Amino acid sequence: MKFASGVVAVILMATCALAQEAPKSDKVELTKAPVPDGPMTTQTFFLKNASGANDGNELLTGIRLLLPPRIKMYLLQSQNALTLTAGAEDMALAKKLIDELDKPKKTYRLSFTITESDGTRKIGVQHTSMVIANGQRTTMKNGSKVPVATGSYNSAGATSQTQFTYLDVGINIDATLNEVAGGAQLKAKVEQSSIGEDRTFNGIQEPIVRQSVMEGVSMLQVGKPEVIGSLDITGSTRHLDIEVVMEPVK
Repeated sequence: MKFASGVVAVILMATCALAQEAPKSDKVELTKAPVPDGPMTTQTFFLKNASGANDGNELLTGIRLLLPPRIKMYLLQSQNALTLTAGAEDMALAKKLIDELDKPKKTYRLSFTITESDGTRKIGVQHTSMVIANGQRTTMKNGSKVPVATGSYNSAGATSQTQFTYLDVGINIDATLNEVAGGAQLKAKVEQSSIGEDRTFNGIQEPIVRQSVMEGVSMLQVGKPEVIGSLDITGSTRHLDIEVVMEPVK
């Protein structure tokens, strides 16, 4: 069979191209592990503003996520100390992050005003203030412990013995403050109690404790009074208002 000269030339060129094509390699190239930036050193940083276990753990987690995994680090909570083993460049970055994250928490003064009124007439105003750090919980109690008989028994050869328990009467405040854009979020429980008239139960006089409890979440702005609770006292014409003012502590 005869072929034209042009066809023969095309066939020869295709054959040469196939012969020169190098076979593909079956080898898989491995990714080289990152090389530390110089010799590894160990340094301990003492945290100045970590006031609790959560503060230290949060800082440790943040640094661990931001720095390369080759860095070794350990938090000693009892000493507020963070120990790192890293190269010079990574160590400098770790120090920069610690300086930026280990900042003192802002503190605020919360001033509570509890006003009790009967109709339009004020019959009692109580002022209570506390200093609270951002993100932390603060509690305060102010009042008396009132004994209440819970039972009695007769022991052999002795007179009758009466058992008592004690009730906290006064003002109890439990508050947690968290900064948000434009102010702060206050989670608070305010409890006010007082002793009313005595009642007789099974021949024993027992005090009646009046109690008002407000628990919830409110938004506060610096210097602006906010009424966080208002209620009518059951069985009376009295009314209770709870107001709070937040101010920064310099």
